[in-house]
Amino acid sequence: MKDISPSADPIGQNAIKLISNVGFSVFVFSVLIFTIIAITYQPPDPWESSRLLSRVFTEVENATFDIDNSVVKTGEDVGMVSVSVSVSISPAASPAEAPVGQSETVIEKPGEKGVNVSVGSVGCDDSSLVNCSDRGVLMAIKKFNVKRFKSIVFLEYQTPVNGSNVNECDVSWKFRNRKEKSWRKYRDFRRFRIGYGENCSYKVVGAKGWHSGINAKRPRSHGQSQLNVTSKGDDQINDTIPVMGPGSSFRNGKYLYYSRGGDYCKNMNHYIWSLLCALGEAQYLNRTFVMDLSICLSSKHTLTNKDEEGKDFRFYFDFEHLKETASIVEEGEFLRDWKKWEKNHKKKIPVRKVRTHKVTPMQLKNDKITIIWRQFDKPEPENYWYRVCESKAANIIQRPWHSLWKSKRLMNIVSEISGKMDWDFDAVHVIRGEKAQNKAMWPHLNEDTSPDSLVTKLQGVIQPWRNLYIATNEPFYNYFDRLRSHYKVHLLDDYRELWGNTSEWYNETMVLNGGRAVAFDGYMRAEVDTEVLYRAKTQVETFYNLTKDCKDGINSC
Repeated sequence: MKDISPSADPIGQNAIKLISNVGFSVFVFSVLIFTIIAITYQPPDPWESSRLLSRVFTEVENATFDIDNSVVKTGEDVGMVSVSVSVSISPAASPAEAPVGQSETVIEKPGEKGVNVSVGSVGCDDSSLVNCSDRGVLMAIKKFNVKRFKSIVFLEYQTPVNGSNVNECDVSWKFRNRKEKSWRKYRDFRRFRIGYGENCSYKVVGAKGWHSGINAKRPRSHGQSQLNVTSKGDDQINDTIPVMGPGSSFRNGKYLYYSRGGDYCKNMNHYIWSLLCALGEAQYLNRTFVMDLSICLSSKHTLTNKDEEGKDFRFYFDFEHLKETASIVEEGEFLRDWKKWEKNHKKKIPVRKVRTHKVTPMQLKNDKITIIWRQFDKPEPENYWYRVCESKAANIIQRPWHSLWKSKRLMNIVSEISGKMDWDFDAVHVIRGEKAQNKAMWPHLNEDTSPDSLVTKLQGVIQPWRNLYIATNEPFYNYFDRLRSHYKVHLLDDYRELWGNTSEWYNETMVLNGGRAVAFDGYMRAEVDTEVLYRAKTQVETFYNLTKDCKDGINSC
């Protein structure tokens, strides 16, 4: 008979139990580790690494952001380029990829059949008139554009119309650049010479440059004010100030209101960093942010070298996009409704005044009061907005970079400049200005960005006679004349008509500014230069290619 006493239990059962216990312990420990990582991990800010942001932006010693302002980045640049513009040195475009030049160009090459679209069995020859409204003409133009302009996404075409000569057709379309991550659309209209290929198919045999198809340009308005006489303006821009609802809805809202602090009249990098902190706190508290659209432009960016108050936020940034992606109300509208409500009601609006940045957003999270009013009355740097997002709040508040885009009006100028070079150009970013004169911080910068050095270094990177756009803060226009013997040089000042007193930009900004002309200031120049640089096929940077000096000075590499 078998022994069934407890002492006779197999050793294997105990081993199995032990293994099971160990396995379960490992599983629990793994879950615990994963949970800790998930709770504590903070993804990097999309603009820069958190380490660099903490060092550059939150040091009290560097509290006014005295850093390079010659490259301007906002939310639409995220994913398009790295924080420091990387160099994408590539061979020059082959002849087969070269786009159409400014003058009429015959595109059909030996051995090629051109861009053909059949027009049926109607007899045709070179003397046959082309019907521009025929669908086949538009199809031929579409195929031509897709083949030639590889950096452009074509979105909407209008029906072609007759050009100035026989068999010329003008057509307009909306587009966006592949390197721009926003949804914004831009407009071009060009003139094409249409011929016939095999089987009476339509083909594009020649095309002219940017904005050459004047018969397809949108009609001008008549009988409008002098401000709008030259153009209807961009119908995609809607940066009007939203009107708040009736009085009862004002009382039911929840608002975060920042008074002006030491950030006022600081440079734009400082302003952006502080504004996004405020917007991030409003988002965290689930409140509407009260937005002051009046900016004081620092002397670093003005033409007068003095601080200038009364600049409109909409001159520089896309207010329409901000309205769509963040809960905001304009300060003047907010104060009028606040005053109106209290005038018509016996009770006052509940307000909590917060007088120090040391009161954290986490402490305000559960506050149900209507208005939280942060006041920044202490001496600098205690009165900077961005101090609210320091310390523990840095891991809680997420700055909404995606909400801040550059002004669509300035981006229209970027598209004009790029289009005039037919989207086929290279660019070099040459930082000079005060830095080139500061030998203590940048001992080699002046020599490394001299005309002779530029010619030597660029010849090894960019093919001769390419369109070369120079984004620079060098004040002397003729400084780069040596390069003109090797390249088709373009500078921002070559396109002054785009912000001159007959331009769309001039008229539209005058309307925003109450009928007063707006100066095209240094910050606007930096915004445009930056975006044109991003659209170049090859990008050459000062501190990555032209000089071995560190970007932020000696021993900062």
